[in-house]
Amino acid sequence: MTSVHHDPGIMRPAEVDEASHPLHALSEEGLRTYTAEVLERARRRSAALTDAVDDGELVAQHSPLMSPLVWDLAHVGSQEEIWLVRDVGGREPVRPDIDDLYDAFQHPRSTRPELPLLGPDEARRYVSEVRDKAFDVLAGTTLRGDDLTRHAFAFGMVAQHEQQHDETMLATHQLRRGEPVLHAPPPPPEVVHDLPEEVVVPAGPFAMGTSIEPWALDNEQPVHDVFVDAFAIDTTPVTNGRYAEFVDDGGYRDPRWWSAEGWAYRSEHDITAPRFWRRENGRWWRRRFGVDEPVPPDEPVVHVSYHEAEAFAAWAGKRLPTEAEWEKAARHDPASGRSRRYPWGDEDPTPDHANLGQRHLSPAPVGAYPRGASPLGVHQLIGDVWEWTSSDFLPYPGFVAYPYREYSEVFFGSTYKVLRGGSFGSDPVAVRGTFRNWDFPVRRQIFAGFRCARDVRPGAAGV
Repeated sequence: MTSVHHDPGIMRPAEVDEASHPLHALSEEGLRTYTAEVLERARRRSAALTDAVDDGELVAQHSPLMSPLVWDLAHVGSQEEIWLVRDVGGREPVRPDIDDLYDAFQHPRSTRPELPLLGPDEARRYVSEVRDKAFDVLAGTTLRGDDLTRHAFAFGMVAQHEQQHDETMLATHQLRRGEPVLHAPPPPPEVVHDLPEEVVVPAGPFAMGTSIEPWALDNEQPVHDVFVDAFAIDTTPVTNGRYAEFVDDGGYRDPRWWSAEGWAYRSEHDITAPRFWRRENGRWWRRRFGVDEPVPPDEPVVHVSYHEAEAFAAWAGKRLPTEAEWEKAARHDPASGRSRRYPWGDEDPTPDHANLGQRHLSPAPVGAYPRGASPLGVHQLIGDVWEWTSSDFLPYPGFVAYPYREYSEVFFGSTYKVLRGGSFGSDPVAVRGTFRNWDFPVRRQIFAGFRCARDVRPGAAGV
């Protein structure tokens, strides 16, 4: 059981000290340099994802679930123009005539190919012109000013937005047909074997959310105390091999394991395995960015919906963790009583901590990145696969929409489920221990997997 806890008679849990945050240690010029590098990293990735295909593929819609790649490219430029060039910089608009075309709320993805979109060359010229002006704004703006410019928040928001669309474009690449166009080395081989199946997280309060992350988005705030009963959580995400046992045991044919909503969706769409899996000659295969390959049993399962994750958990005699349980497992340090920024500590992710940033085109085997484990020994909470939780996407106590309602507030409710932790396609700037993602529970094209949890009786060993 999870509950908001405000008992003045006990020691309150706390977040890490503000001074421990890397951005707070930078001078204004250092922050300006760091911000420029983050923006450039996002743009290099956008260019790589769009330059990998020809113009015909850029304007094509590879799935009604996704926009044409050229829409995403111009959209990130439009948002950058609105927030950095016009709002922060107070400059003249570059292309006010296209604001409506690239407003995600006005045009659902399925209809975007019908719009008079910028062509590939025009879109590239547009985002380049906007970026030049945005860098001029960055060079001339004090980063100790109002909320939009304090600690370069608006610039960080724009970088995160672009990286989120880069991950969306990566998902579009997974959906496209044809020969492979993206290439990356496999994850490193360092793997810890013989990990325990699960870790027990003792009962108690912890500080959930944040009030010290300069680039945190509104739904991550404010920090608040949450009491979480003792629970056990899987040490690693559920693997392909373990998930195949569920499939081979008839899990997709047995309504006992499914919610009514999940079973109805599975039945209507005749879903029989994770997306991109197929059975051939008694073996499971998958298509990954244009490559057909055997399903690797030791990788976290990916491309499963919330409904599939929930059904597996029921079959396994467990459940999905709540969002608060997931965050406590990822951030709580029992030795200090504080919530860390990441499972491994307060420093930003490095290639030794997690599989992030599209450095690879798949999750790493479970047990990889041991330096990224939490103090309690939970592994791969950051990177590899987004993890479904059982929680609806709801505001924290004291939530304030900022800088616009459409980022979070309009999505709150029971329609969306929360995902945590990021994937191999998420950039470090867009993943924190407090970062909240959300999506429809039927989504399968996203890079989502899960781990299971279960209740633990009071007085059990380790509690």
